[in-house]
Amino acid sequence: MTTLKAGDKAPNFSGTDQDGKTHKLADYAGKKLVVFFYPKASTPGCTAEACDLRDNFERFKANNYELLGVSADSQKTQSKFKDKYEFPFPLIADEDKAVINAFGVWGPKKFMGKEYDGIHRTTFVIDEKGIIEEVIEKVKTKEHASQILK
Repeated sequence: MTTLKAGDKAPNFSGTDQDGKTHKLADYAGKKLVVFFYPKASTPGCTAEACDLRDNFERFKANNYELLGVSADSQKTQSKFKDKYEFPFPLIADEDKAVINAFGVWGPKKFMGKEYDGIHRTTFVIDEKGIIEEVIEKVKTKEHASQILK
């Protein structure tokens, strides 16, 4: 699980979004970046979380934030998710888990008594210089924007 904490330098990631465009940490220099990891596109919790961020997108923009969603879903799945809910931010299709592993959010989970490996819903708030300001591990899916924009 993640060992990254506030004050650490963010991983120098590179990932491809739903349209095949590459996003790297360096692309966001000079802006604050919210990288939110979610287990699976179009599931109830992930949809609630991403829709809450979408509904507050203007507040994020007004505060110099960019948003980037990441899951291990395919580009096609991410594209459908983005189009269906009209997300104004890119979704990284991290099928090889390069970004997920760089941030350390892949690991053992339990659901209904079963143990399996998966993405732990975690959000990283990164400052203009690429330093992690905050790691949110207890994400409230329906009010996630207010956890970030205090």
